[in-house]
This record gives sequence, C-alpha cells and structure tokens, in this order.
Amino acid sequence: MEAVRPDGIRQVGAGKRVCVVGASGKLGRYLVRHALDRGYEVVGVCREQSVGKLADFEGRITVVPGPTDDRAVIARAVEGCDAVLTVLVPWGVHHYASGTAQAVLDHARPGARLVFSCGWHITRDGKDLYSRWFKASVAVVTVLAKLVRMVDIDDQVEACRRIFAGDTRWTVVRGSDLEEGESQGLPVWSRHVGDPVLASNRTRRVDFALFMVEAIGNEDLVREAPAIVGRLTPSALAHAAPGRGA
Repeated sequence: MEAVRPDGIRQVGAGKRVCVVGASGKLGRYLVRHALDRGYEVVGVCREQSVGKLADFEGRITVVPGPTDDRAVIARAVEGCDAVLTVLVPWGVHHYASGTAQAVLDHARPGARLVFSCGWHITRDGKDLYSRWFKASVAVVTVLAKLVRMVDIDDQVEACRRIFAGDTRWTVVRGSDLEEGESQGLPVWSRHVGDPVLASNRTRRVDFALFMVEAIGNEDLVREAPAIVGRLTPSALAHAAPGRGA
C-alpha cells in the first residue's frame, strides 16, 4: 500500500510494521525517522538506560527496553513485524553482535525483510579488495578494542557469517566512514569494496539509514551485501559522469 503525504513523501509503508533494533543510537534514530516518514508503524529496541534518547518520538513509536542480544526482548519486539532493521554493534566481549543477529534470525516471522548494518571490513565472498592501510587499521582496532574489552570486531564478523549462511530475506548494508550533515540522497553501492565508485569512502549517516529503510522494498537487494558511498562524493560523481556507465 502506498500513500502520499501533503509534503510529497511517499508513504510506502502504510499499514506495515517495522522493528528497529538499536533504535537509540545515532544511526538508529535516523532509521526511526525515515521509517516514520514512510508511514511504517515502528517498534524500537534499545537498552533501558538509553530509552530517554527516543523522547523526540514519544507517542509515535513503541519502545521495547532491554539488551538487543536478549532473545526474549527481541522475540517480543519483532512479533508481527514485516521488516527488522538491525544495527549490529559489537559492544563488549560477550558476543553482543552475534547474539543480536541470532535472536533476530530466530524470532523474526517467516518471510520478514531483515536489514543489518555493518562496516566495509565485512566480506561475504572474499572478493573485496582492501588497501594495506585499511587492513592495518582494522587489525590495530581489533586488537586494541579487545584489550580494553569495549568492542569485539571479530564478533561482528561472526554475526554476518551467520546471516550469510541463513535462508531468510536478508540484506547486510556495509557502510563506509560516516559523517554528519544534510542528506545527499540515496547512496551509491557496489557488491565489492575496491570498486572505484567507492573510493571516496564517505557517507552521511542520515543516508546510511535511508539506504537501509529503502532496502525494505528493494527485492534486488535480497541476500546482497552492498557496500555504499555517498551519492555526492567525488568517486560517486565520477562514476555517474557521461561515458562512465550507470
């Protein structure tokens, strides 16, 4: 079902229910806003201490407080949802990302659209091409984060491995370096890091969220792991120039 608001925004999600897992974070709040703009009924999941960050949406969304890797919390939140948008955050060293992903995979209704976020360091088929600097920086961050027991990058890799192995209607959106700013429109994407179109390695966070929400209705992205870059970045503009192809 599709409706059009007086301001021209297409409400493609009218009558549909979407769960945003990790709704209180920066990316999560953009996801909530885009989903509401499109007419979805929204359920947001976030840690209890972060519920206050969703105050701007009070009365417009349903909030289910609790850890996103808590299977009971996720089961309650995704019930009846047509789509689940999940921010895969590798907090701590207790398998938070993989626990979150597994809970969503196990409890989302059959046929639901599942869209996950992660970084470029995730590879689905091993065909991504990374610079030496990129590989070195990921290695350093992985080791240092584990030492201080704050983040486990390897667990995010494991989370995506489980998603890729499943037979659900998933999409894993792999984001470049993020920045704040006004929307530049829907990001450009490629199947593999290393494609020249992605060279600028920069995406507005608001547009990362836009891509994830738009993926709900894009059948071409089912079981794809698109790597994205901002639509108005130099590499994206060069790719779109005459003679460079679509």
